[in-house]
Amino acid sequence: MRKLRTIEMQRLTVQQFHEASKLPLVVVLDDVRSMYNVGSVFRTSDAFRVEKIVLCGITATPPHPEIHKTALGAEDSVAWQYCDTALQAVEQLRDQGYTVLSVEQAEGSTLLPSFEPHRNCKYAVVLGNEVKGVHQEVIDASHGCLEIPQLGTKHSMNVSVTAGIIIYSFARSLLL
Repeated sequence: MRKLRTIEMQRLTVQQFHEASKLPLVVVLDDVRSMYNVGSVFRTSDAFRVEKIVLCGITATPPHPEIHKTALGAEDSVAWQYCDTALQAVEQLRDQGYTVLSVEQAEGSTLLPSFEPHRNCKYAVVLGNEVKGVHQEVIDASHGCLEIPQLGTKHSMNVSVTAGIIIYSFARSLLL
């Protein structure tokens, strides 16, 4: 087995990415502090052709060297917008017909392995602050919560790791 060279992978250009069909998923970042986490979410969103990222509250926006360090240019391919609050973003997305799901450990949350997205729906997932998670008012405005089962001693995972698991789960069900 031989490792492929970058040229052999036939990746899309940024222009081709913009024109390509997208995963019907919007990723909302609710007060994410680390620009490295933001960049990582951009890079994963590029890998699975996520429709858009909505950056909210204290979440930094491109262009920024710390975002670029982990995004590696994905901040140029993935569409993004800024909203003052995640609640404002959720309300807009709901009005546009998205099913909004906060990724949080909450009463009545749906465990990710039990969730099966519908092909004819548009989804938005909200990922929260590294310490406080998704704001309660955002959870209240969401259609529900998704929870990633965890078996260890810690009660949470890094937000960019969580984003990768969630985005891959949607891509696996809807695209792959």
